[in-house]
Amino acid sequence: MSSSLAGVQDNTIEDPTTRPTLVLGQNDFASVTDKVCRIAERGGATRAWKIAFTASVATTLMLFGMIVYLISTGVGVWGNNNPVGWAWPIVNFVFWVGIGHAGTLISAILYLFRQRWRTSINRFAEAMTIFAVICALVFPGIHVGRPWLAWWLFPLPYPQNMWPNFRSPLLWDVFAVGTYFTVSLLFWYVGLIPDIATIRDRATTKIRRVLYGFFALGWRGSHRHWHRYEVAYMILAALATPLVLSVHSVVSFDFATSQLPGWHTTIFPPYFVAGAIFSGFAMVLTLMIPCRTIFGMQDLVTMRHLENMCRILLATGMMVGYAYSIEFFIAWYSGNPYEGFTFLNRAFGPYAWAYWIMVSCNVVAPQFFWFKKIRTTPWMMVVVAIFVNIGMWFERFVITVTSLSRDFLPSSWAYFKPTTIDILTFTGSFGLFFSLFLLFCRFLPVVAISEVKAVMPQAHPHHHDDHQAHAEEARA
Repeated sequence: MSSSLAGVQDNTIEDPTTRPTLVLGQNDFASVTDKVCRIAERGGATRAWKIAFTASVATTLMLFGMIVYLISTGVGVWGNNNPVGWAWPIVNFVFWVGIGHAGTLISAILYLFRQRWRTSINRFAEAMTIFAVICALVFPGIHVGRPWLAWWLFPLPYPQNMWPNFRSPLLWDVFAVGTYFTVSLLFWYVGLIPDIATIRDRATTKIRRVLYGFFALGWRGSHRHWHRYEVAYMILAALATPLVLSVHSVVSFDFATSQLPGWHTTIFPPYFVAGAIFSGFAMVLTLMIPCRTIFGMQDLVTMRHLENMCRILLATGMMVGYAYSIEFFIAWYSGNPYEGFTFLNRAFGPYAWAYWIMVSCNVVAPQFFWFKKIRTTPWMMVVVAIFVNIGMWFERFVITVTSLSRDFLPSSWAYFKPTTIDILTFTGSFGLFFSLFLLFCRFLPVVAISEVKAVMPQAHPHHHDDHQAHAEEARA
């Protein structure tokens, strides 16, 4: 199976001997398969997994309870007021959509650019994308106020000839995020097929053989199967790549197409995309480092993978910091007193505490990755990544709430305070996310087995032999 894949990719991937190996230890194809499959093949879940899953499911049930309470009582249970009509639901929606961006970037763009180091981390990132978008879609559904009429968003035949308003960026969101979810799900599933077939072939019980066999779609690892897999994967990668740029750009249009100072700016699309990649990579690090330790996959997810991700976090963090400074420059250069007041109000007004948390977490914290010691110490990476995730949530909060709370008329200014329902609903979305992620870790291969094998020296024997000969010649 792996040799066939290596044969398909060998002409397009860089010489593996020119960079440090991506798989450490004395691993061969069989040991890689065993290492990844044994996680899903374990007879019973570990105690730690059961405790984590029970806590996540309980938190998820709290989310559903809050949604039922909201629908039965009304949106007055939230802290929204006049003029802050948009608050936590939209903040949480943009936050979760951003979290889902790293998966498509790692899977699609790095695949098209033949970045070999993506192979051990892409499955984590792809799964995280799917689960984050599911969490994101919860919030617009409940924010409309009448979720039982959500079908009005779709252009369905209607007896009164009423059609959705396609000039509304909120409707653009529906189609952009829906398309992103569909393509990401297909991309994730197609990549899983060879590995699901591997687990099917190793299954020891009939029910596992039937279930994994059903989802493997009859995969037999023939040359024809590998060829069609490569073509389908390439097409999906090409489709997903523009979505990385377009989806969060469309989400930013919710704000940028308005006339409100602090929102009405053309920098939002690239600024939101950089921020989404930033927060997405931070979440991948936050999840992957503990999983790497718990499942004993240090040989497959190496320090080189983690260092590269830290570098990307550093680069995108500086992009986000640049965007913050440009916003202030534009507000000053425009000469618009309302725009200038909005940004001074963000930094020194009643929400100054939120603004400086955002700056500290998003601009200052990533600068620690200039130091190799921090880039190569897993627990330090997790600490910085968690700070980045906190900062990116506060970024969306600052953009949404500070601009609305003090608009054009001082007589209508109001301070937004979240209610317990707001907080519990947001906390519950994390329960949904972690429940899905724990199920993924328990029943599916968390590392792309076939892709990891394709970058091992054994998949390129002629390169490997040449490299050994050069090394022996150098020693002589």
